[in-house]
Amino acid sequence: LFSSIAFLESAEHCLHCLAMKTIVPSALTVAATAKLLLLLPTSFAFLSPSPSKQMFATTKNTKSMNSAPSAVSLSSIESDTSAAISAAQKQKELEQFPRTKLAHLPTPLEYCPRLSKTLNGVNIYIKRDDCTGLATGGNKARKLEWLMAEAVEQGADMVMTQGATQSNHCRQTAAAAAKLGLKCHVLLEERIKGDADYNENGNVMLDDMFGATREKRGPNLDMAAELEAAAEEYRKKGHKVYVIPGGGSNPTGALGYVNCAYELVQQIEELGISVDHICHATGSTGTQAGFVTGLKACGSTIPLLGYGVRFAKDIQESKVLKLAKATAEKIGMPDCVDASDVVVDSDYVGPGYGTPAEGTIEAIRLFAELEGLLLDPVYSAKGAAGLIDYCRKGHFKPGENVVFLHTGGAVALHGYLQYFQK
Repeated sequence: LFSSIAFLESAEHCLHCLAMKTIVPSALTVAATAKLLLLLPTSFAFLSPSPSKQMFATTKNTKSMNSAPSAVSLSSIESDTSAAISAAQKQKELEQFPRTKLAHLPTPLEYCPRLSKTLNGVNIYIKRDDCTGLATGGNKARKLEWLMAEAVEQGADMVMTQGATQSNHCRQTAAAAAKLGLKCHVLLEERIKGDADYNENGNVMLDDMFGATREKRGPNLDMAAELEAAAEEYRKKGHKVYVIPGGGSNPTGALGYVNCAYELVQQIEELGISVDHICHATGSTGTQAGFVTGLKACGSTIPLLGYGVRFAKDIQESKVLKLAKATAEKIGMPDCVDASDVVVDSDYVGPGYGTPAEGTIEAIRLFAELEGLLLDPVYSAKGAAGLIDYCRKGHFKPGENVVFLHTGGAVALHGYLQYFQK
């Protein structure tokens, strides 16, 4: 195939026609053809590049202004293309589950040149799940598409959930309920002692604006039991209550990140890049559990790393694995995830859940000053602190392509004003 001049001219013509908009082949086919062209032996350098070939080369080269992107091998082409095709097929299989459209999808996969240059030439891509749209965006919108659909299907007139005082999940649940005409009641756990901003501003203020009612709970309680007890009280008043666990983290909610994994694998293929690592913050486990299940289900070999924000490594990995297996069972692939697929690093929790460390604040400022991106001090910034440290220590190497999942939550910054006073 590579030695055929006729094939090369045909491929060049295909891409040229694409640029001229005279044909519209599938995105996956175009990306695969572009990769083949980039692998051409130097003996075919006499072929003059068409504008479209230059366009693809530019896409590849913009991964870093100052370092060469990691090499693309034929084996990686085959693996990436196969996983992308499988992901597209498996997205259709998710249609068996009820879903209501709440999020703006697909979210962008955005290259960050200034951040990449600062972090030793590691090519940083951000999966912008802060752009899901619902109530300022965030990862919970994906989960709520499936959870709220299930609530409506069951005839609920009220949804109830729980989280920490500055819970992004509670804020987006309240917004989803408002959009669908359901009542919403939330339990806010006082995991840390906060000032007036922490207790009244940020997500708490938006909970109220979206019409949710709320109760406070002290620390170290069994919040699942507290939630069920509160739901039972409302049922006695005649409400049909649908209970959503903290973070929306059950097999139904995790479908949102099974779908995200399928979405991302296809975006990676369409961009014509090979990704070495995917990383993100992991808390209530639903994001990581759904993500790893989706990646393994479609045959992707990209390693996934969760930076813990609350629990120790062994505890978090156990929780994620349990939910991932339940999610895999739900989608009909019970054996696709094993313990070796679930990896957590909890070295960036800092003083504890909800309390920013020095690295947390540095990450917030670095992303804002270099890329105009806002992180939150509880989840995404602790994940970003891990990303930054891994780049500096060489765990992520110069020229490697790393995708960081931005889970949103910038609203919570308004509850942490004391940390940003100059």
